[in-house]
Amino acid sequence: MVACLAIHQQILSHKFLIVRTRELLWKREDCRRFYREHEGRFFYQRLVEFMASGPIRAYILAHEDAVQLWRTLMGPTRVFQARHTAPDSIRGSFGLTDTRNTTHGSDCTVAASREIVAFFPDFSEQRWYEEEEPRLRLGPVQYSPEGGIHCATGPNPGQRQSPGCAR
Repeated sequence: MVACLAIHQQILSHKFLIVRTRELLWKREDCRRFYREHEGRFFYQRLVEFMASGPIRAYILAHEDAVQLWRTLMGPTRVFQARHTAPDSIRGSFGLTDTRNTTHGSDCTVAASREIVAFFPDFSEQRWYEEEEPRLRLGPVQYSPEGGIHCATGPNPGQRQSPGCAR
């Protein structure tokens, strides 16, 4: 729980916009489907078991060059390497093993789009870019602790508000 709060705080302090967040419990089959590209590799079963062992906190984050910035904030996949080359990274601070390294991050925008569907099946990336992203870009923007996401706070009557944002 402490690591979860600290990671959330790092997301906020690095000026990411939290577009959506949710906590979920995945079954082994969900994890197998998500990590199917690693099937047959030596760590696959351990990864599936770990991901199915408890709650997952999933985020959709926005930032200029979000994928690369998030990957830098996470640090190297290998925890030993993270502790020595990026000790202040999330994995350097909280990772236990290479399999239990605390975070996952997409390696490119195409993978991010695919992975968003897995964690947020009701989220429409196209609709977000058409309706919500322009409002967030224009600002002002405020973090809503109740909803756990960032909300545009400027006057835009008739505009659809993000779920989790109060009017």
